[in-house]
Amino acid sequence: MRRINNEDVSLKKKRDKRKIIHTILSILVILVMVRQFFMENYANVFTCVLTLILFMIPSFVDRKLNIKLPIALEAVIMFFIFSAEILGEIQSFYTIIPLWDTILHTINGFMMAAIGFAMIDILNQDPHFHINMSPLFVAFVAFCFSMTIGVIWEFFEYGMDQFFLTDMQKDWYVPNISSVLLNPSGLNDPIIIKDITKTVISGTINGVPQDYAITGSYLDIGLIDTMKDMLVNCLGAIIFSIFGFFYIRTRGKGKVASSFIPQLKTEEEIEATEAMLRARKDEIKNKKDKK
Repeated sequence: MRRINNEDVSLKKKRDKRKIIHTILSILVILVMVRQFFMENYANVFTCVLTLILFMIPSFVDRKLNIKLPIALEAVIMFFIFSAEILGEIQSFYTIIPLWDTILHTINGFMMAAIGFAMIDILNQDPHFHINMSPLFVAFVAFCFSMTIGVIWEFFEYGMDQFFLTDMQKDWYVPNISSVLLNPSGLNDPIIIKDITKTVISGTINGVPQDYAITGSYLDIGLIDTMKDMLVNCLGAIIFSIFGFFYIRTRGKGKVASSFIPQLKTEEEIEATEAMLRARKDEIKNKKDKK
């Protein structure tokens, strides 16, 4: 009973921290949503609604899947969602702050490696699986999981750009190009054009024929952005995989890794969670009865 009481205290502290973070960020999102509604930016209103739904994921994982999320990981997930959807998309931080997208992709690589690491580490400790995986192998799988998620996201960005013209794969100005397509002989020999002074794009903007001139460079439509995103995702994944490797070697003594690795709840923690939820329901019911 004392153990369960201790778990109750621990869960209550965690719930209070989660509630503070969730409440502050949710209020900010709602304020932005109201402003976007009155500005008739309904696409941004939908983004705000989606953000509020995504905020529920950590709580769902904790309560329904009985997976214990460290408060540090949960906070990073919440701030990551807010930074990507609200600050990045609606407040245009992606264009205002040049490194904003790079920072988020690096964090994503780190975060996804932590989740991938947790998935394989849980299996590694499960008595039903008679496999003893080495720390190096687990770290490698975590790295591969993070990179896979990064690739899938780039597929998503490419699809959105192709079908909805969203420009999620941001354009870059490049002063030099190397292209086989421009070789008039048709041979597989690239034509190299350096020190580009001007590029003219002829087309229609809102149905009106126009020429758009780019001075001093050529326009790369997403390749550089995609490769940059993959490289920094790789960097974040490598950093966590190193922490994860030493975490297993020392069997949970690594403070950095343990702050970001989800774990399965013990029976006592599951009972404490259920008791906390029952108490909360009773509290809500009593308040309604008093009214």
